[in-house]
Amino acid sequence: METIVFSTLNGMLYGLLLFMLASGLTLIFSMMGVLNFAHASFYMLGAYFAYTLGATTGFWAALFLAPILVGLAGAAVERYGLRHVHKNGHGAELLFTFGLAYVIEETVKLIWGKNPVPFRPPAFLEQPLFTLWGIKYPTLRIFIMVTAIAMFVALWVLLKRTRVGLIVQASLTHPHMVANLGHNVPLVFMGVFAVGCALAGLAGVLGGVYFITEPAMAVTMGPIVFVVVVIGGMGSLAGAFIASLLIGLVQTFAISVN
Repeated sequence: METIVFSTLNGMLYGLLLFMLASGLTLIFSMMGVLNFAHASFYMLGAYFAYTLGATTGFWAALFLAPILVGLAGAAVERYGLRHVHKNGHGAELLFTFGLAYVIEETVKLIWGKNPVPFRPPAFLEQPLFTLWGIKYPTLRIFIMVTAIAMFVALWVLLKRTRVGLIVQASLTHPHMVANLGHNVPLVFMGVFAVGCALAGLAGVLGGVYFITEPAMAVTMGPIVFVVVVIGGMGSLAGAFIASLLIGLVQTFAISVN
C-alpha cells in the first residue's frame, strides 16, 4: 500500500514539475507558433541564476528574482535574434533555437564549470511535512506541487478571462487588426516569449534544488518536455497539464515496479 501511495505522490510531483517546464513551451508555441528548442536551456539558467543569487539574497529572493532574469534574457533573445529569423519560417527558427541551446550550455560550463553546484533549498523545505508508514515526506515536494498548480490556474485565468489574454491570442491570428487597434504586436510577442522563458526559469529553480543543478540538466529534461507538448496537443495548456501528470505517473510507477 505504501508503495502505491508514495509512487502516486512522487509521480504527481514529477508530472507537475514537467508541467512547470512545459507550460512555457506551450505558451510560446500557442501564442507565437515558435517551437523553442532552447526552452530547457532557460530552465537550466533559472537554476544557475538562483544558485548564484541565493548565495547573497537567500533562497526566497532568488526564487523570485531568477525567473525575472531568465525572462529578461528571453526578451533579449526574441528582440535581437528570433525576431529577425521569424520571417524565414519555422526551419530558420528551429535552427536558431537549436544553436542557442548549444551556446547557453557552453556558456554555463564556462561560468559555473562542468561539475554540479551545491544548490540546496532552505532547511525549512527539507523538513518532513508528514510521515506515513515510517517514511518522511519532505515539505519541498508539496511546495513544488502547490506552486505548479497555482501556475496552471494563474495562466488559465490570464489567457481565458482577461483582456491581456485576448490581445495576446488575437495577435497570433489577426496581427494587423490588433496593430490597427493601437497595440504593439512585436512587443506582445516579445512579452509572451519572455514570460514563457520566465516560467521555465521558475521550474529550473525548483528543479535545481529537487534534482541536481548541473550543465546536463537541460539535456535531461528537454526531450521529455517535447513529448509532453505533443501528447497534450500542440499549444494546449490543459492538455500539457494532463499529459505531464500521466507521464510523471507512468514513469514513476514503472521505476517502482522494477
